[in-house]
Amino acid sequence: MWEAIIIKPFINALLVIYNLIGGNFGIAIILFTILIRLITHPLMVKQIKGAQAMQELQKNPEWLQIQEKYKGDKEKLAQEQMRLYKELGINPFASCLPTLIQFPIIIGLYQAVIAALASTPVDLLNLMRNIYPGFLDLASLIPLNSRFLWMDLGMPERLFIPGLNFGIPVLVVVVVITTYVQSKLIATPSTGGRDQGAAMANMMNLYMPIFMGYLAYTLASGLALYFVASNLIGILQYAMLGKVNWANVIPWMKKPEQSPSMKSTTKPSVRPAANPQSKTSSRPTARPPMKSASKSGSKSKK
Repeated sequence: MWEAIIIKPFINALLVIYNLIGGNFGIAIILFTILIRLITHPLMVKQIKGAQAMQELQKNPEWLQIQEKYKGDKEKLAQEQMRLYKELGINPFASCLPTLIQFPIIIGLYQAVIAALASTPVDLLNLMRNIYPGFLDLASLIPLNSRFLWMDLGMPERLFIPGLNFGIPVLVVVVVITTYVQSKLIATPSTGGRDQGAAMANMMNLYMPIFMGYLAYTLASGLALYFVASNLIGILQYAMLGKVNWANVIPWMKKPEQSPSMKSTTKPSVRPAANPQSKTSSRPTARPPMKSASKSGSKSKK
């Protein structure tokens, strides 16, 4: 079932692209990544809608009342939060869907790359079994050209510099950085309390770059190339939709909060109108005529 749904379509798609572009397996992986991103685009749109819903929830009067009412009862707060999610149709885990959907793609792509770069008679026989009948002329394609830039796409990526006794995992560093940047750019805000969606998103943002970097370090460099291409294309997609939150990555892009001194400058204009003493300040000027009237009345009696 796994081979029929994932591995076989991946192998055939990679080989078709490889054949169309003239035999460059690295470019084939990049174009395959673009194809996967287009297919999973509806999930990205769903993620964006989920992020917008979470942002609107922070301004919801009912949610603000729930936070104030159950601020001392975390269990009840979580229950009311999930109830409100259900009523408003919010999926707190929507921001994690594109990341979770990557796992079967990663496993399938790795197996497809290893199978396509058949290096032994047994591997070649398995490759022939995964090709759709009459779909490709496999004899004209093999052996596949596995070289791309400095990499052998069937081996872990290392850049060897003259004078050094070890290889530098350049793509591993790029994978970690781009994975972290992408996760921060699309991060959804926390709504406070025991926000399960935000907690899971924060955990994924922390561990996914490390996990992806480990896979890129230990597995075939074709997979690392897919990681880098997928991250860059994902960032580009969010940027084109105007949904990238650059302030999460670049702190000085955040809007400065209004200082207390700035806020206090608006208060003096309001206080004089509300000060009750301002109404009675004119009374002393009205009292002298009243006293003079009483004196004149006493003189007339005499």
